[in-house]
Amino acid sequence: MTQELSALLAEASEILDSVRPRFIEGIGAPSAVAKGRNDFATELDLELERTVSAELRRRTGIEVHGEEFGGPQLTSGTAWVLDPIDGTFNYSSGHPLSGMLLALVRDGEPVLGLTWLPLLDRRYAAMTGGPVLLDGRPLPPLPRGKLAEAMIGFGAFNVDSHGRIPGQFRFDLLGPLSRLSSRVRMHGSTGIDLAFTASGVLGGAIVFGHHPWDNAAGVALVRAAGGVVTDLVGQPWTIASGSVLAAAPGVHEELLDMICTVADPAAAEKG
Repeated sequence: MTQELSALLAEASEILDSVRPRFIEGIGAPSAVAKGRNDFATELDLELERTVSAELRRRTGIEVHGEEFGGPQLTSGTAWVLDPIDGTFNYSSGHPLSGMLLALVRDGEPVLGLTWLPLLDRRYAAMTGGPVLLDGRPLPPLPRGKLAEAMIGFGAFNVDSHGRIPGQFRFDLLGPLSRLSSRVRMHGSTGIDLAFTASGVLGGAIVFGHHPWDNAAGVALVRAAGGVVTDLVGQPWTIASGSVLAAAPGVHEELLDMICTVADPAAAEKG
């Protein structure tokens, strides 16, 4: 299995490398397809998903589930999961914190994760068991950490939003989090939050989104680095989870304790 995954990781890396120049060239692409309140896709999202998906199918024979065009169900079987542009608002605004996310999922669990950040010239990749590779070089496993000494990535925030995890719940987390860690960061990209957690730049990340194309690649990276990944309730993360709490050992426990003292996140998700 290790040899098979290694070969698939190499194929996927070559495919993402092949579209890297196009990603860099297209920064600043305007909204082309409205997807709902405060959400859109650019024409490049669609182009990159078509190109990468076609190459993945041709070279690996495995079907692709993409953000823009969908694909096979992910709770059983094997499929690639692709987000052609993560951090679309950043990308469309010319902000460099955006990237391409790709994971291989087997029976609902990511076994490969790739996060390509062309505008930062960084490539993160890992398979089950680790290590995490940064530009092809292995990174050390994550050491045990303390929340007071860690930077924490914080997900999308609008106090007036009324989605699955309401803005008020997110707001209620910020105060206690700022007391325990004065280094809260909002990057506007789930992929970056999770890749930075896997590489030790961040001590952890709180992700309110549930989309597998946003989360699967980063979850694979953090797990490969020896980090802890659950949902906000503390249940082990799966492809069907409604949120992500990813962090270094030690930091994760402190974050989860903090979240559970603020409110019941499961109730918040039903809100």
